[in-house]
Amino acid sequence: MSKQGSVVIGLFNPKSPSNVGAVLRAAGCYQADEVRYVGERFARASRYSTDTKNVGNSIPLLQVDDLAQGLAEDMSIICVELAEGAIPLPAFSHPENAIYVFGPEDGSIPQTVVDRASHVVYVPTIGCMNLAATVNVVMYDRLAKSDLPIDDAERIKASRDVNNRLVVRA
Repeated sequence: MSKQGSVVIGLFNPKSPSNVGAVLRAAGCYQADEVRYVGERFARASRYSTDTKNVGNSIPLLQVDDLAQGLAEDMSIICVELAEGAIPLPAFSHPENAIYVFGPEDGSIPQTVVDRASHVVYVPTIGCMNLAATVNVVMYDRLAKSDLPIDDAERIKASRDVNNRLVVRA
């Protein structure tokens, strides 16, 4: 499958290894180039990782001091947060190259990071979703709005596991 642009998933001080493991799985599903995070909580808890597809072996998981450090100049910073004035995700046009920054499960992205963002978007749910669910929704929205040609028959065959051989019969 071809992909469009460069995608980095940035996590601000995540606390839950299960959520980070699920984010890694989403990164693999949606072909992100890397996952990076700031903060110490995940590093302390990482031994409980739930990266069941071992995506961490093919997509870098980097601890950094600044989520934007070393990114290309054309990389847009997209904060995903329940913030006043944020763009609802259904109305958002994804840039070709972006780092999507997600806040911690028990807090928000710092105002200083939001102030540096190219865009701030939110998912218009009732209440907030957990970190991994939000990453999946945003990455799916990016895929759904892209113009990538997808060979559906081949995608299904390549993506399912050995326990799934279902066929839709007319």
